[in-house]
Order: sequence, then C-alpha cells, then structure tokens
Amino acid sequence: MKYQTQKIALAYFAVAMALFAVQVTMGLVLGYIYISPNFLAEILPFNVGRMLHTNSLVVWLLLGFFGAAYYLIPEESEREIHSPMLAYLQLAIFVLGTAGVVVTYLFNLFDGNFVLGNEGREFIEQPRWVKVGIVVAALIFLYNISMTVLAGKKTAITNILLLGLWILSLLFLFAFVNPDNLALDKMYWWYIVHLWVEGTWELVMASILAFLMLKLTGVDREVVEKWLYVIAALALFSGILGTGHHYLWIGTPGYWQWIGSIFSTMEVVPFFAMMSFAFVMVWKGRRDHPNKAALLWSLGCGTLAFFGAGVWGFLHTLHGVNYYTHGTQITAAHGHLAFYGAYVCLNLAIISYAMPVLRGRDPYNQVLNMASFWLMSGGVVFMTFTLTFAGTVQTHLQRVNGEAYMDVQDQLWIFYAMRFGSGVAVVLGAILFIYAVTMPRKEVIERGLETPAE
Repeated sequence: MKYQTQKIALAYFAVAMALFAVQVTMGLVLGYIYISPNFLAEILPFNVGRMLHTNSLVVWLLLGFFGAAYYLIPEESEREIHSPMLAYLQLAIFVLGTAGVVVTYLFNLFDGNFVLGNEGREFIEQPRWVKVGIVVAALIFLYNISMTVLAGKKTAITNILLLGLWILSLLFLFAFVNPDNLALDKMYWWYIVHLWVEGTWELVMASILAFLMLKLTGVDREVVEKWLYVIAALALFSGILGTGHHYLWIGTPGYWQWIGSIFSTMEVVPFFAMMSFAFVMVWKGRRDHPNKAALLWSLGCGTLAFFGAGVWGFLHTLHGVNYYTHGTQITAAHGHLAFYGAYVCLNLAIISYAMPVLRGRDPYNQVLNMASFWLMSGGVVFMTFTLTFAGTVQTHLQRVNGEAYMDVQDQLWIFYAMRFGSGVAVVLGAILFIYAVTMPRKEVIERGLETPAE
C-alpha cells in the first residue's frame, strides 16, 4: 500500500459488503413471496421488503464507489486524501441514515410526516431528514476528493471519476422536488433514477474499470485514457436523451417516443465499448498479475453489463415494443442483469483487487473468489432468462389477450419457482465472496505471510 489514507477504503468496503448481504438476502425473501404470497405478510409486507432490497442495493453500490475513490485517488493523484477525519464522518452519516431508513421502513414510523416519514417514491423513499444527511455526506465527499485531486496530479481517470461523482450528487437534489402533477413528478424522478444508472454511474464505472485495467494488465496509460474519454463521451451522448424511453407513456409530448427510441438504441454502444475495452486491454497487456480473481470480475463486469444494460435494455426500449412490455417481468429481467453486470461486478472487482493490498497479504483464496463469480453470475443469468420467459408469457396473456393481472400471475408460478432457485445460488455466491475476501488462507495464518500484490 503506497498511501496510508487508502485504508479509508477498507471501512467503506466493509459496510458495503454488509449491506450487500442484506440486499441479496432480502431479494431471496421477495423471490419466495412470489411463490408463496402470504409468506411473512403480517411481519414484512412485500412493499417494505422491496424498499429494503432496492435501497440497500443503491446504498451499498454508492459506498463501493466512495471506497473505490478513496482507494484509487491517492494513487492517481500521488498524494494522501485531504482529510481522513471527514471521510470517516461521511461514512458515519451514511450508516446513521441507513439505520434510520431501515427502522422507518420496517415499523412504518411517522407515516405521513413531511420530515420523518417514508416519502413513498420508488428508490427515493427515504425520509426527508435522511435525504438531507445524504446531501451533507455527498458535499463532504466531494470537498474531500476534489481538494485531494486539485492539490495533486491530474489524470483522465480522476477527471472522469470526479465528473461522474459531482453530477451524480447534484442530480440527487431532484429528490427534494415533488410536484403535485404526476407526469411532472415522473420527469424529475427519472432525472435521478435514469441519469444515475445510465449516465453518471457509467462514468464512475468506466474510470474504475480503467484503473483496474491499468493495474492488472500493464497497458500504457495513454491507451487506457483514450478509451476512457471515448466511452465517457458515448455514455453522456446516448444517456442524456436516452432518458426519453421513460417518457413514452407518462403524459409527455409524443416526440419523446422517437427521441427515446433512437437515443436508447444508442445506449448499447458505450456498454459494447466497455466490454471491448476490457478484453482489448487484457489482450494487449504485458503483465501477468497474480490477482486473477479481480481480473475475472473486471471482464465479467464489461461482458454482463453489455448484455444486461445493452442487449436486454434494447429488447424493450423501442416504443412500439415497450407499449406492450412496459412494467412486465421483462423489465425485471433487464434490471437484474444490468445492475449486477455493470455495478455489482464492478464493486466486487475493485474490492477483490484492493483488499489484499489494504490488508497486507497475498491474494486470499482466489479459488473461492472465482467460484463465487461463477455461482453468482450463473444465478443472475439464469434468473434473467426465467424472468424474460415469464415476461414474454405475461405480455401475451395480459397485454395482448387481455387476461386479468392476478390470473396471469398464477400461470407464471413455475418461472417464479425457477427464479427463486437462481436466487439461492446468488446468495450462496455472495456469502462465498465475502468469506473469500475477508478470511485469510490457512497457510497465511500459519506462516505469517505478508506479501501483498501491488
């Protein structure tokens, strides 16, 4: 480890992995509720479980991004983080806010209260006081990393990462805008939800992936930076107007059907570029890096992101298709593979790379780590196919034949049962990953080996 303040990332990764465990466990519970609808109905209503599942996903991914920034920025800027104290304060605010959200959701506290109660808007249901805390934590983070970068060396990786994180934080301010008009509300709501995952998060993804390729493959920085700028430009060009594929049926003018369809089609391009980038860097690379697990997660990130966000997104983004498929299980299939491929794999890649360095030892048991990749990835891919088949059947029976929603759901039981089985594989893979990166190998304990892979 070159810089002492890189250890800040360890705390962020630890909290992120704890929330990762909560997220996948809650997803498994929700998967079982699809099979047995009355399961935990009195204790954990489906809507509350879903809020915990999606909110813990978003928070742990953000904490992973923050941890990655605190790890890579000292190396890229060639200086220590501006204020470690502020970094830990930021984490404490996030932990406090997360605990407040969980208690509020589980016990339905302060229902209807403007400041303390659940706001009820999907993905941004957090009480107003938690949203304020998130903004304060984001400002602390932006100040801390910006001061670090400004005082040190500037690189393409830090430039794109800062751009993504700044815009990401500013877009969250729309969470405080809640118009009475539902169409207007949804327009602002998509500024956050879409422009995060299909805009600013892509910039963060590209910069972290570039850092990993630089370290794992030994390709010249100039080559990596050229790819990075191209990918960032493609992501912003397609992603901003690509928001229009959410405006097709919410009461906005008809021209959004064409703008949304055309630019959403182009959103496949940056994800294809990222997949190509990862494989080309490995092909051109001259370094045989010992951390094979981090390389596997990095390649998996580019590949599964292309199929999940790119291909499965394109499947139902054209307005003529979306007219029938909107809000069906096809949407769920796309969402699961896209989030897993693009952002879960990315965070697990940087954690796999950074943990042995941060903990000062050989790469942990990489066999277990790589096994967790195949177990989790196989589970999510199988889940995606079962949900795609379920959505296709649902679209035909419900949207074409006009059958009642609940009657159609009864006919999808077999797909939900298979989806639950794939969820078991994902949870087992997650447990295996957490064990692999946190527990030292037996021979490391016995011999006291401390030879971290830089």
